[in-house]
Amino acid sequence: MRIFAIDDEQAMLEELHEAILQAEPSAEVLDFRRAADALSAVAEGKTPDVVFSDIQLPGVDGLSLAVRLKTAVPEVKVIFVTSYEQYAVEAYRRHVNGYVMKPVDARMVREELDALNLPLRAAKPDRLRVRCFGYFDVFWKDEPLIFARTQTRELFAYLVDREGAACTGGEIITALWEDNETIRNPKAYLRVLTQDLRTTLAAIGMEDVLIRAHGQWAVRTEKLDCDYYRMKKGEPEALNAYNGEYMKQYSWAEMTLAALQFGRL
Repeated sequence: MRIFAIDDEQAMLEELHEAILQAEPSAEVLDFRRAADALSAVAEGKTPDVVFSDIQLPGVDGLSLAVRLKTAVPEVKVIFVTSYEQYAVEAYRRHVNGYVMKPVDARMVREELDALNLPLRAAKPDRLRVRCFGYFDVFWKDEPLIFARTQTRELFAYLVDREGAACTGGEIITALWEDNETIRNPKAYLRVLTQDLRTTLAAIGMEDVLIRAHGQWAVRTEKLDCDYYRMKKGEPEALNAYNGEYMKQYSWAEMTLAALQFGRL
């Protein structure tokens, strides 16, 4: 097993290195004080299995670095190291694995390494679970949500991608069907799809997920348990579910994917 230890403070880096070796004596531990050096090592073929990274690094935050590492090595697992209690307190409140507090010891490291094999937590019962990493999909109570039309699913995916921002009909039409010559009346088609989406959500009692006002549409993000949203909040388990792919069935999603790949969360 190859493990990256990343911390800009030399004393903290040495402490982390020693704790990792005590917890996993057979590991090859590579130390880095700069994010750029860790990325260069990956580019040279030194791919890690696990990364322990300070969440606050000069010039780049640990989350952005982690996403770039995950883009290069989708199977790598990331664990954040922090001396800031607000990160850990919030993580523990959500029962999130993937954080260790400084000073780090072997027990902490071992617990986090063991936790990497645990499945992702279940969605809260009052939320739709939305998967953006890989192929886009939606689940209700652990069952796939069935859409009558594939374009209805795509419409919902686009609204999820916009993260609660209001979208006009013109914007949606341009993004989704600008080059689709088979749709003769896009405005009428959008009305059909939005009604279909309302009907689909109403059938499971979640119609309030969709917002429509003044000719614009959006989703209530607080009603969604979304891997992409949780990763942007810094949840390591969501980050570790990221496999370098984002809504891969939709070409318009490539802009968000590019932002992820360059660490622009």
